[in-house]
Order: sequence, then C-alpha cells, then structure tokens
Amino acid sequence: MELAKVTALMKATALEVAILTGHLVLYPSGMIAERLSPAPPPTTIAPGNRPVILLHGFVDNRSVFVMLRRSLLRNGRDRVESLNYSPLTCDLRAAAEVLGRRVDEVRARTGHAEVDIVGHSLGGLIARYYVQRLGGDSRVRTLVTLGTPHAGTTVAPLADAHPLVRQMRPGSEVLRELAGPAPGCRTRFVSFWSDLDQVMVPVETARIDHPDLLVHNVRVSGIGHLALPVHPTVAAGVREALDAGGPVAVGARTEGSGTTSVA
Repeated sequence: MELAKVTALMKATALEVAILTGHLVLYPSGMIAERLSPAPPPTTIAPGNRPVILLHGFVDNRSVFVMLRRSLLRNGRDRVESLNYSPLTCDLRAAAEVLGRRVDEVRARTGHAEVDIVGHSLGGLIARYYVQRLGGDSRVRTLVTLGTPHAGTTVAPLADAHPLVRQMRPGSEVLRELAGPAPGCRTRFVSFWSDLDQVMVPVETARIDHPDLLVHNVRVSGIGHLALPVHPTVAAGVREALDAGGPVAVGARTEGSGTTSVA
C-alpha cells in the first residue's frame, strides 16, 4: 500500500475513533423520544421545502444525525425529524413498514404531499425498500443514502447471527428483491459512498446500480463510515441533493454518468 494511502487511512481511522467517542456520549440522548413539529398554518406551507426524515443505521439511534440535522435547519429546512426504529427489529421489511407509517403521519401533520429521507447505513436500505417495494415512491421525492450496503457488505462475518446483518449480506433475499425490476419508480436516489469506509466491504457496495432507478452516486474521499453523517462537506452535498432537481454537483468533478467525486 502506498504511503499516501496509508496516511489517509490512518487519518480517517483517527477521525472515526474521535467521532465514535463523541457519539457514545450523545447516544443516551438519542434514545429519548423526539418532540414532533406542530402542524403549520395552511398559509405557511412552502411546496418546495419538504419535510426531511432522518433514519439511522444498525444498533444506532437519532443521535448520529446531530450535526447533519443542525446543518439542515440552519440552511432553510425547517422541518427535520428523526425516526428511531426498535432495537429489537429483526426484519428490514418490518422497519420499512414503520417508516411508511411515519411518512404518512408527517405528511398529514405538515400538509406536504411528499417528504425527503436521509438514511445512514442500514437506514438507507430500509428507506429504499419502502420506496421500491411498498409504494413509497409516491410519497418520497428524494432519498439520500450515506454508506448504505446496496449490494451487500461482507464485513464482520461473525455478526451473521443477527437477522438484520444477514439481510445486509450479498445475495440476501431482501437485496434480491431490491435488485428486481422497479419500472416507473419516481423517487430520486443520491448515494454517498466513501473510499475509506471500513464497514462497506467492498466500498463500492454503497453505490446504487439499478437500470430502473434515477440514481446519482457521489464518491467521498478520505473519511470513514461514521464520518459520513457528520462531515461538513457531506452535509453540504446532502443539502444540495435535497434542494436540486437534477444531479448533485457539490463543487466537484464528474467521474462519469451519474457519478460525482468529493474530497
């Protein structure tokens, strides 16, 4: 391995450790039920300012989105909510059904016909299942995924005892369902994947490659899995993804059709 790659990996690992330490401090606060936004007066509903739902990953909670949530609120997204699915959940499909009920509740409470969703890791896969398999594409305008194993990850083979981990393995029944035809799917997908993500094995598994989906993949350099919902450059990319009607630019060079790279 080249010295530059080793140095980059060491920096990314040190950042991951620092983020993990901070996240462990915040984790208990993320277990407390979130105070929901009140319904706005009908005249205040802005059609383009859709509510954003944040969905955490495996054995995590909404505290992982403290920085991203703050970034969204400071930049015009006035309705940002999180969903904590049960830590006892053993089926990704069941979590997707819970997400569907939350989406409908948010739509009814805010008066918006559509929402946007940002999912980290497993959260992105749950949201994708809802969109593709449960009719969520009629309710979700844009789905942003951060380090999500769209093609399955082979990391930590001893963790296969947990049903959710098995569903994130390459070739699982859930992933085969998502790889199937999805004609007419209306949701825009933006997938952020990192070249130093040690949880996504291989790292390219966090890309979405599906002929029926409107997808834009964004390659992030130099950070790991836990940094994706925290890093300011990624937060800027997420904001742009939610606001844009087309591909995400994020001030970066284009690598190919539907792909962007950011440092």
